[in-house]
Amino acid sequence: MTETSLEPQIVDKIRKSFDAQSLMKTLGATLGEISRGEVEILAPILPGARQQNGFGHAGLTFSLGDVAAGYAALSMMPAEADVLTVEIKINLLSPAKGDRLIARGRVIKPGRRLIVVGAEILADRAGSLKPVAMLQGTMIPV
Repeated sequence: MTETSLEPQIVDKIRKSFDAQSLMKTLGATLGEISRGEVEILAPILPGARQQNGFGHAGLTFSLGDVAAGYAALSMMPAEADVLTVEIKINLLSPAKGDRLIARGRVIKPGRRLIVVGAEILADRAGSLKPVAMLQGTMIPV
């Protein structure tokens, strides 16, 4: 995991928060790169997270994108703040075929009351990346 241009306490807060997410543990997800306004999450497409045709389930895709976008927002918040998803939508672009998914969350527009976020989810199949979904949503500081 690489961390750039963030205060150590923010990086530590993101790590601790991620480690406390039981869903991410269940999905086998790990943190990738963390930088100001951007967070990456990686997860294998496990047998228990597939749909009836053997592709990664849209629920897996959505969960990874939502969490990556949320942590991207959190990376721009004061150390005492937290964020919650207000709303988020997904556009599924192609089946999640591959060994793992990579979710790259980013802040589109930071704000004091609302933070507009996005996430791109890619399927990694033997080193070849293919777009699977795009998410866009709004986070609120709590």
